[in-house]
Amino acid sequence: MSDYADREGLRILGIETSCDDTAAAVVVDAREVLSSVVSSQVDLHARFGGVVPEIASRAHVELLVPVIAGALVEAGITDDGLDAVGATVGPGLIGSLLVGVSAAKALALVWGVPFVAVNHLEAHLYAALLEEPELELPVVVLLVSGGHTMLVLMEGHGRYRVLGSTIDDAAGEAFDKVARFLGLGYPGGPAIDHLAMQGAPDAIAFPRAMRDEGYDFSFSGLKTAVVNHVRKHPEVGTADVAASFQEAVVDVLVTKARRAAREVGARGLALAGGVAANSQLRERVLDACEEDGLHAFLPSRSMCTDNAAMVAAAAWWRLRSEGPSPLDVGADPNLRLPDVS
Repeated sequence: MSDYADREGLRILGIETSCDDTAAAVVVDAREVLSSVVSSQVDLHARFGGVVPEIASRAHVELLVPVIAGALVEAGITDDGLDAVGATVGPGLIGSLLVGVSAAKALALVWGVPFVAVNHLEAHLYAALLEEPELELPVVVLLVSGGHTMLVLMEGHGRYRVLGSTIDDAAGEAFDKVARFLGLGYPGGPAIDHLAMQGAPDAIAFPRAMRDEGYDFSFSGLKTAVVNHVRKHPEVGTADVAASFQEAVVDVLVTKARRAAREVGARGLALAGGVAANSQLRERVLDACEEDGLHAFLPSRSMCTDNAAMVAAAAWWRLRSEGPSPLDVGADPNLRLPDVS
């Protein structure tokens, strides 16, 4: 058992630089968020229609120190008031990850506190628990972002079973690609979510690949169907295309998630990841949970997108269960979620 297992009031500085958001936060015992600062790079990448890794890593170098300083000031503490530093070590863009990991290790050494390596996917799972500390397990988590679409059974702290994942495009990636094709700009998720409110979700019968087959996902064919339909019917309204595309994605996500929760005997269904901020997805999950007698756990929109508060929360659980991470642990862009199945 870790020497930190029984300690209370642990203040963890979390650092997140896995992609294009530079973030730092101070969280106490994975429950109380003293500060959460996020510096977005959207404006830097918008003209390219997606994240440019080299630009992202250079921006992290420039932004990380002031973001960390801002988090400490907002929390009202100095470095001697921290008990550990946690940072995302993967998965993500290797250049971006190295900036955050290097800074976290350096700060841990200088301040004489433990360093905790955090899995970005695990951090997303803890976003819901950060705002719902009394969440009853087991819970099925639908983790949907630009890089990942997964169904995870959270049996206990650090005990996960990956039930299914995408075999091609992630849902968020499909949102970005469709939005780019429709000329809606970047990031695509919020743009389609907003425009879809003006369209009819049943205007176009887009395909629902693998909806009733297992727990894996596929969205590449849906993206192609949108492109082909618009080219064949150039007069079609963009709002109807956006609404019908979004309906197809949400239908598949919710159908699989509620079936998984029912079949594994979960007590609740939680959302995680950037796409969890989608208005229709949140509404449909709430409706499904009410119908199925499940507890719905929906993180606030600020906790859905990449942030450091969820990193600090995950670091707290890892520190209590395993203790500090060795300083020779490296960044891993392909890091997987630990699976106990």
